[in-house]
Amino acid sequence: MVKQRKTRSESKGKPAESSLLGKTDAITFLATTDFARAKAFFGGVLDLKLIDEDGFAIVFDLNGIMLRVVKVQKVIVASYTVLGWHVKNMPDTVKKLTVAGVKFERYDGFGQDKNGIWTAPGGTRVAWFKDPDGNLLSVSDQ
Repeated sequence: MVKQRKTRSESKGKPAESSLLGKTDAITFLATTDFARAKAFFGGVLDLKLIDEDGFAIVFDLNGIMLRVVKVQKVIVASYTVLGWHVKNMPDTVKKLTVAGVKFERYDGFGQDKNGIWTAPGGTRVAWFKDPDGNLLSVSDQ
């Protein structure tokens, strides 16, 4: 019988001892030119829990996944989504984010509704927004 190894969350913060990355916790990274502005957005507007600040990065908890927002001199913005959240109630989430000050992106030809929500051919609904440095983020419901 093969014994299952515990993940970081199961082993009190210690990384899993596996050579396979598929069995270890991921860390995601974003770049910013301004820690204070990024901290206000991710911690204040998006309501992510701040874990740490060390002068090199501000670290947030993404529901058990670490988000490290690192400081750079110039952010090179990707033209595609770099971070997204799966949400249960898309219209309610978009409404709450809008009230919190998030501006949703609009794309010509996508047929987004009045709130900026696009429905993909398979039924998934997606809405895109940017962080203060221009990184493209999204919420989706499937």
